Amino acid sequence: MILDRLAEADRYFSLHLDFAPAITFLRDQPLDRLPEGRIAIAGENLYAMVSRPTTHPREEAKLEAHRQYIDIHYLISGVEQIGWKSRTQCQERDGQYDAAKDFELFADKPDAYVDVHPGAFAIFFPDDAHAPLIGTGQLHKVVVKVAL
Repeated sequence: MILDRLAEADRYFSLHLDFAPAITFLRDQPLDRLPEGRIAIAGENLYAMVSRPTTHPREEAKLEAHRQYIDIHYLISGVEQIGWKSRTQCQERDGQYDAAKDFELFADKPDAYVDVHPGAFAIFFPDDAHAPLIGTGQLHKVVVKVAL
Protein backbone atom coordinates (compact mmCIF):
# COMPACT_ATOMS: atom_id res chain seq x y z
CA MET A 1 0.00 0.00 0.00
CA ILE A 2 1.11 3.52 -0.79
CA LEU A 3 -0.41 6.74 0.58
CA ASP A 4 0.76 10.06 -0.85
CA ARG A 5 -0.27 13.38 -2.38
CA LEU A 6 -1.01 13.57 -6.10
CA ALA A 7 1.71 16.21 -6.46
CA GLU A 8 4.28 13.56 -5.43
CA ALA A 9 2.98 10.72 -7.63
CA ASP A 10 5.75 10.84 -10.24
CA ARG A 11 8.03 8.88 -7.89
CA TYR A 12 5.82 5.79 -8.40
CA PHE A 13 5.80 5.71 -12.20
CA SER A 14 8.53 3.06 -12.30
CA LEU A 15 6.34 0.57 -10.39
CA HIS A 16 4.02 -0.07 -13.34
CA LEU A 17 3.90 1.08 -16.97
CA ASP A 18 0.32 2.32 -16.58
CA PHE A 19 0.90 4.40 -13.45
CA ALA A 20 1.99 7.43 -15.51
CA PRO A 21 -1.19 7.52 -17.65
CA ALA A 22 -3.31 6.82 -14.56
CA ILE A 23 -1.80 9.77 -12.68
CA THR A 24 -1.97 11.95 -15.78
CA PHE A 25 -5.70 11.20 -15.95
CA LEU A 26 -6.15 12.22 -12.31
CA ARG A 27 -4.16 15.42 -12.83
CA ASP A 28 -5.62 16.51 -16.18
CA GLN A 29 -9.32 15.70 -15.92
CA PRO A 30 -11.86 18.02 -14.29
CA LEU A 31 -12.57 15.30 -11.71
CA ASP A 32 -15.26 17.22 -9.86
CA ARG A 33 -17.28 17.49 -13.08
CA LEU A 34 -16.93 13.90 -14.34
CA PRO A 35 -20.12 11.81 -14.39
CA GLU A 36 -20.45 8.93 -12.00
CA GLY A 37 -19.64 5.52 -13.45
CA ARG A 38 -16.93 3.91 -15.50
CA ILE A 39 -14.62 6.01 -17.68
CA ALA A 40 -12.31 4.31 -20.17
CA ILE A 41 -8.70 5.43 -20.18
CA ALA A 42 -7.05 2.55 -22.03
CA GLY A 43 -9.69 -0.15 -22.47
CA GLU A 44 -9.75 -2.97 -19.93
CA ASN A 45 -6.15 -2.32 -18.93
CA LEU A 46 -6.81 1.08 -17.40
CA TYR A 47 -10.13 2.66 -16.43
CA ALA A 48 -11.64 4.86 -13.74
CA MET A 49 -14.72 4.51 -11.58
CA VAL A 50 -16.20 7.80 -10.35
CA SER A 51 -18.58 7.59 -7.39
CA ARG A 52 -20.25 9.55 -4.61
CA PRO A 53 -20.63 6.85 -1.97
CA THR A 54 -21.86 7.26 1.58
CA THR A 55 -19.40 6.12 4.22
CA HIS A 56 -20.08 3.71 7.07
CA PRO A 57 -18.61 3.00 10.52
CA ARG A 58 -15.53 0.81 11.00
CA GLU A 59 -17.64 -2.00 12.40
CA GLU A 60 -19.43 -2.38 9.07
CA ALA A 61 -16.32 -2.28 6.91
CA LYS A 62 -15.21 -5.42 5.06
CA LEU A 63 -11.80 -6.05 3.61
CA GLU A 64 -11.74 -6.54 -0.14
CA ALA A 65 -8.97 -7.66 -2.44
CA HIS A 66 -8.39 -7.95 -6.17
CA ARG A 67 -6.23 -10.38 -8.13
CA GLN A 68 -6.18 -8.82 -11.61
CA TYR A 69 -6.06 -5.08 -10.86
CA ILE A 70 -4.21 -2.54 -8.75
CA ASP A 71 -6.48 0.14 -7.25
CA ILE A 72 -5.57 3.81 -7.08
CA HIS A 73 -8.10 5.53 -4.78
CA TYR A 74 -8.17 9.32 -5.19
CA LEU A 75 -10.34 11.53 -3.02
CA ILE A 76 -12.02 14.57 -4.59
CA SER A 77 -14.02 15.61 -1.51
CA GLY A 78 -14.73 14.33 1.97
CA VAL A 79 -12.43 12.41 4.29
CA GLU A 80 -12.18 8.66 3.91
CA GLN A 81 -10.60 6.19 6.23
CA ILE A 82 -9.41 2.95 4.64
CA GLY A 83 -8.48 -0.15 6.59
CA TRP A 84 -5.55 -2.34 5.50
CA LYS A 85 -4.36 -5.89 6.13
CA SER A 86 -1.95 -8.04 4.20
CA ARG A 87 -4.00 -10.45 2.12
CA THR A 88 -1.67 -13.25 3.18
CA GLN A 89 -2.80 -12.67 6.77
CA CYS A 90 -6.53 -12.79 6.00
CA GLN A 91 -8.06 -15.97 7.40
CA GLU A 92 -11.83 -15.38 7.21
CA ARG A 93 -13.17 -15.46 3.66
CA ASP A 94 -16.59 -13.92 3.22
CA GLY A 95 -17.81 -15.71 0.10
CA GLN A 96 -16.00 -16.86 -3.00
CA TYR A 97 -13.71 -14.90 -5.30
CA ASP A 98 -15.72 -13.42 -8.19
CA ALA A 99 -13.42 -13.57 -11.22
CA ALA A 100 -15.78 -11.53 -13.41
CA LYS A 101 -15.69 -8.65 -10.92
CA ASP A 102 -12.13 -9.38 -9.68
CA PHE A 103 -13.39 -9.11 -6.14
CA GLU A 104 -13.20 -11.08 -2.92
CA LEU A 105 -14.22 -10.19 0.62
CA PHE A 106 -12.77 -11.07 4.00
CA ALA A 107 -14.38 -10.80 7.45
CA ASP A 108 -11.00 -10.19 9.15
CA LYS A 109 -10.42 -6.87 10.86
CA PRO A 110 -7.84 -4.49 9.38
CA ASP A 111 -4.43 -4.22 11.04
CA ALA A 112 -4.12 -0.50 10.28
CA TYR A 113 -6.17 2.47 9.09
CA VAL A 114 -5.18 5.46 6.98
CA ASP A 115 -7.02 8.72 6.45
CA VAL A 116 -7.27 9.89 2.85
CA HIS A 117 -7.96 13.59 2.32
CA PRO A 118 -8.76 15.49 -0.89
CA GLY A 119 -5.70 15.65 -3.11
CA ALA A 120 -4.30 12.41 -1.72
CA PHE A 121 -4.29 8.93 -3.21
CA ALA A 122 -3.82 5.40 -1.92
CA ILE A 123 -2.53 2.54 -4.06
CA PHE A 124 -3.59 -0.98 -3.18
CA PHE A 125 -1.80 -3.89 -4.83
CA PRO A 126 -3.30 -7.41 -5.01
CA ASP A 127 -1.57 -8.32 -1.73
CA ASP A 128 -3.28 -5.39 0.02
CA ALA A 129 -6.70 -6.25 1.40
CA HIS A 130 -8.43 -2.93 2.01
CA ALA A 131 -11.65 -1.75 3.65
CA PRO A 132 -12.70 1.51 1.98
CA LEU A 133 -15.53 3.94 2.68
CA ILE A 134 -15.06 4.28 6.44
CA GLY A 135 -16.15 7.59 7.91
CA THR A 136 -19.19 9.82 8.23
CA GLY A 137 -20.96 11.49 5.36
CA GLN A 138 -20.60 11.36 1.62
CA LEU A 139 -17.45 11.16 -0.46
CA HIS A 140 -16.62 12.06 -4.02
CA LYS A 141 -13.86 9.81 -5.27
CA VAL A 142 -12.23 8.13 -8.24
CA VAL A 143 -10.80 4.64 -8.24
CA VAL A 144 -8.46 4.00 -11.16
CA LYS A 145 -8.13 0.31 -11.99
CA VAL A 146 -4.73 -0.72 -13.38
CA ALA A 147 -4.48 -4.21 -14.89
CA LEU A 148 -1.48 -6.26 -13.80
